[in-house]
Amino acid sequence: MRSPPPKGGGVYLKDVSCYFSVLEEGQPRDKLEFTFKLYDKDGNGLLDSSEVDRIITQMMRAADYLGWDVTELRPVLKDMMTAMDADSSGAVTLQEWIQGGMNNVPLLVLLGLKARSTNKRDGQHIWRMKHFNKPVYCNVCQSMLLGLRKQGLCCTLCKYTVHGHCANKNPGPCACTFVKSKKQIGVSLNRCMHTFILSPPHLSLQIAPIPDTHPLLVFVNPKSGGKQGERVLRKFQYLLNPRQVYNLSNGGPGPGLHFFRNLHDYRILVCGGDGTVGWILDAIDKADLRVCPPVAVLPLGTGNDLARCLHWGGGYEGTDLREILKEVEESSLVPMDRWSVQVISEDPQEIGDPVPNEIINNYFSIGVDASIAHRFHSMREKHPQKFNSRMKNKLWYFEFATSETISASCKKLKECLSIECCGTPLDLSGHSLEGLAVINIPSMHGGSNLWGEAKKADRDNVSEEEPPDVVTDHDVLKMSSQDLSDKRIEVVGLEGAIEMGQIYSGLKRAGHRLAQTSQITIRTHKALPMQIDGEPWMQPPCTVSVVNIPLK
Repeated sequence: MRSPPPKGGGVYLKDVSCYFSVLEEGQPRDKLEFTFKLYDKDGNGLLDSSEVDRIITQMMRAADYLGWDVTELRPVLKDMMTAMDADSSGAVTLQEWIQGGMNNVPLLVLLGLKARSTNKRDGQHIWRMKHFNKPVYCNVCQSMLLGLRKQGLCCTLCKYTVHGHCANKNPGPCACTFVKSKKQIGVSLNRCMHTFILSPPHLSLQIAPIPDTHPLLVFVNPKSGGKQGERVLRKFQYLLNPRQVYNLSNGGPGPGLHFFRNLHDYRILVCGGDGTVGWILDAIDKADLRVCPPVAVLPLGTGNDLARCLHWGGGYEGTDLREILKEVEESSLVPMDRWSVQVISEDPQEIGDPVPNEIINNYFSIGVDASIAHRFHSMREKHPQKFNSRMKNKLWYFEFATSETISASCKKLKECLSIECCGTPLDLSGHSLEGLAVINIPSMHGGSNLWGEAKKADRDNVSEEEPPDVVTDHDVLKMSSQDLSDKRIEVVGLEGAIEMGQIYSGLKRAGHRLAQTSQITIRTHKALPMQIDGEPWMQPPCTVSVVNIPLK
């Protein structure tokens, strides 16, 4: 029994979902016929100009979602749809639609009628429309790809190029995901280094690493660093087996960690900012893996404090990714402390902003720097169009820092909180502070070392004995240096925004060293801005407890 059509001539969403699930394994002809009837709103058997425009709009949305360059795509799609009108009548019939669409791969992909993922079948290409800056020939018909705008299709993985109408004429399989026999497993493909490529998985869907190698799992955040993340994603898909490379915008890190879960000796490369690295580390914690893999970083965007202190640099500058792969393979393992942070509000009824993280990888801070970051974050959420370039971001940050210097909203911070390090009260009476930072790594705010480097003479006098759980003596602190894995966290005081700028520019060596401790408890008596690893929020009076997380 068929349900009556809804008012206004539309269709029920549940019916569309049902039809598409039935057609999922169907032939393109059946899918095209269904799609035609779906967009033929008046049911006259023709797609008029308004109905064609709706199809083009839908394809533009799909192209943007798939990560295609849509700058000049609309006129290309319009020309494509116009070409379907074989008799130039101004409308497209069902026969013209099916005949024109059967061999039109871009149309099938953008309408969701043709699978795009190579993970379904080995040898399948991942197509994207492309304009070429130099003469390129179709691998199927051997003729040149011509046109002023998008000229043809290019496989993201193997760079195989074809005309749109040639893509269905049995093109050669994608070399990155296909082997003809078992004998070819393990042989390095052209352009690919066998040290980094995994065995082609079409035989058993299991990873069989080559002896004495470390399989590499790559996570890329395409939103990091503007267009930089998208380019890095495509390049790694070209260099490595696509099952090694995961787009974090499509399902997060879960699928990649699950696929590699049974391996004992693999490595992870995270391409993104500090937030992306924290996301991956948190996912590894929750995945309950048999072995926790070491993590390398390809820093994208700005900041990248964690990448800086691990000597991966402050940002990716276009280095050949093969060199990056070599560096990952030759890198040494460095253990790093991580800290659990618990924030308990004094009044459960007083609702503040949600705490962004429960883990500290880089730093936790209260006061002046968190206030600047919170203003920046709030303005960016309200007006994202004003924060679309690095230069604009820096100018906005400078403006908020200047206004914070004038307003001094966190003045006399010591009157607003109390601190205990391993149960020992920390005396703040000798300092006039507007900010407090609890730091795990020697980099903050894009390269500022708030703890500072110990002088050579002081380093030579450091005792080799195991340090106590808490150190607050000034003479001992000035000789202390930071260690990523000593189960100690450093506490630094800041006098204000001007001092932060002086440290960043190198005019001042560091902030005020207050303590080194293995545990810290902070109690606040008024609402204060806070941040964890660059994620700010406004927090009502509370108790903050920071303790070390044991290494697995």
